[in-house]
Amino acid sequence: MTAERVALISGASRGIGLEIARVLYGEGWRLSLGMRRPVLPAWADPGRVTLFAYDAEDPRSEAAWVADAVTAHGRIDAIVANAGIMIPKTVIEAEEDELEQTMAVNVKAPRRLAKAAWPQLGASGRGRVIILGSLSGKRVKSAGAGLYSLSKFAAVALAHGIRHAGWDLGIRATAVCPGFVATDMARGLTARSDDQLTDPRDLARIIALLLDLPNEASVAEFTINCQLEESY
Repeated sequence: MTAERVALISGASRGIGLEIARVLYGEGWRLSLGMRRPVLPAWADPGRVTLFAYDAEDPRSEAAWVADAVTAHGRIDAIVANAGIMIPKTVIEAEEDELEQTMAVNVKAPRRLAKAAWPQLGASGRGRVIILGSLSGKRVKSAGAGLYSLSKFAAVALAHGIRHAGWDLGIRATAVCPGFVATDMARGLTARSDDQLTDPRDLARIIALLLDLPNEASVAEFTINCQLEESY
């Protein structure tokens, strides 16, 4: 059954999204990769992997992407909402347009994607939704992370809301909440070297496992960290 399943992955051009795509491809999934500037990865067979010029700030993009994926692959079994932005400002410093942009990309776009794919996810009988949250959606670690945390708390709540809404349809949703991951975003925020950060390949392996779990082994949240904190 795994070889027939189809996943949509946003923010798939680099970092976490690209590694998720690589791992799922290796496990036999068919993929539709959402990218601002679509480029087929060197390892991908165009017979199994399609691309879509996805813009999380365009409210029309999700419906168009889902339609394209259904035309290409015939079904959708999972979505991985990975695209996100981080504007390092406090909730007081942030301007209204920065708040709107952060919420648009980190919360509104994943909700629209789930909504657009809902009929297909329900038809699957074991539809899966992964929302890339963050440990910043579990605690506010610093003032400068305040704006980002505001959006990620909402993203975690979105995953819980999807999980409740889709339960009777066999849809299971998980908020995956990492700390610092070795990506360009994290490198701009911490002085830690890559070997002190979570490897995106490990995060991809975790997400592949979550997608494979049966309906009776639902995981609402999965937190992962590269450093010791009181709770995480």
